[in-house]
Amino acid sequence: MKGLKEQILESVRQDLVEIEVALTDNLKPYLPLVSHVAKYIMFSGGKRIRPLLMVLSARLCGYRGNYDKTLSVVFEYLHAATLLHDDLVDGVDMRRGNPVAHLIWGNPATVLVGDFLLARSIAIAARTNSVTIIDTLAHTTAQMSEGEIHQLLHRGDIAVDEKDYTEVITRKTAYLIQAACQIGALLAEAPGKQVQALADYGYHFGIAFQMADDLLDYMADTRVIGKTTGADLREGKLTLPVIYALDCATREDRRRLETIIRDMVAVAPTQTLPPWPRPGFQWQQLASRTSRQSGLEGGGQGGGEGIEARREEVSLSPNGELLRDVDAKDADFETVLELINKYGGIAYTRDRARQHIEHAKKCLEIFDASQARTLLEHLADYVLVREM
Repeated sequence: MKGLKEQILESVRQDLVEIEVALTDNLKPYLPLVSHVAKYIMFSGGKRIRPLLMVLSARLCGYRGNYDKTLSVVFEYLHAATLLHDDLVDGVDMRRGNPVAHLIWGNPATVLVGDFLLARSIAIAARTNSVTIIDTLAHTTAQMSEGEIHQLLHRGDIAVDEKDYTEVITRKTAYLIQAACQIGALLAEAPGKQVQALADYGYHFGIAFQMADDLLDYMADTRVIGKTTGADLREGKLTLPVIYALDCATREDRRRLETIIRDMVAVAPTQTLPPWPRPGFQWQQLASRTSRQSGLEGGGQGGGEGIEARREEVSLSPNGELLRDVDAKDADFETVLELINKYGGIAYTRDRARQHIEHAKKCLEIFDASQARTLLEHLADYVLVREM
């Protein structure tokens, strides 16, 4: 019997191929540097969840046009832009198992390519001639920026509670996924009730998606998720598993957790980056390596040029060397993990994610049974079982 991921992939394979083509085609007329940096972040393991949700939402509402794949790339471009900017702000050195873009191309180029992707998204959306779609997208990008600022202001703040956490992930993650589903319905010119149902579906899907992602930071293999386990905590980001454990812990255990968290945040590595381009680094050679890793954990038919820039393949000069990996299995992190499990932080987060998935699927009940509805339900279930 086929697993859930395999069932989904079999049904959406052609959609993923067309999305990949659209992602590449909408970058072609622009400067090579833009294309290389954008492809590096987008074709090195992205799941394509957001564009796929938009396409399926439009189909569920009866869309029969030919602009759905093109419009769907807006959500991958926006997501990629936030990753480029966030990695720089967070000072991380690895994304999806690869060196982050700014360690290769430098801060100025990375920031500007992120800005370009934001501008390109607006231009693609404008071609729909729909004020509602453009307004929805503008509101979403503003909310995403506010979410990042909110998280930055609370970095390392032990007093962060579940309400603060939910506000951050709503703005940073849920609103973009909500917009993908909502705009799919708007593209199909669906009635207001259907537009709202898909917006609600996307909201709950997005909250659960981020909660599941935060669980992986404590549970997954570094080689699978492509980043250091416990990276969020080391960057001063308190997510729901540790927030819940802090709330439930005894006074003594809470003090232990607070001390470890403060110490981990205090020694988080910072980056001193040489000017772009790196001495001796041939980014043209890096960009020529292609892979097909995109689509639901790399299981899709990746069109275009995926960048296979695995960490062990990149050799930088001493002035541009990658920072050392922080050992996620050190004693402090093990203690944090032990206390999170002791007070049920993992189980609580998983249960909250499951509740949001049930809410998401309930939102689809106003639609008649169809393949598109079934796929949206399966994608929601997949959020709870994915490994990266």
